[in-house]
Amino acid sequence: MSQMTFSEETHRNLLSRIPQCTGREVGDWLHALDEGPALLRFDEKVNWLRREHEGLSYGHAKAIVHEYDLRRAARKLL
Repeated sequence: MSQMTFSEETHRNLLSRIPQCTGREVGDWLHALDEGPALLRFDEKVNWLRREHEGLSYGHAKAIVHEYDLRRAARKLL
């Protein structure tokens, strides 16, 4: 389960700013996680993203991983 420590509103605000701040769409970041190593822990995914993509902020990395986990969980329910 995701270890989000900010509100849902803050999560949505962070996601909406990711394209402007990073130059990449959220879907591109989610794809990077899909193609990356099979890490299980939330913090491992966040740290991997930040190591692989210099300049990615901790808050944005957390928001990306949280969104990734939310979407993965939703796919499992279908």
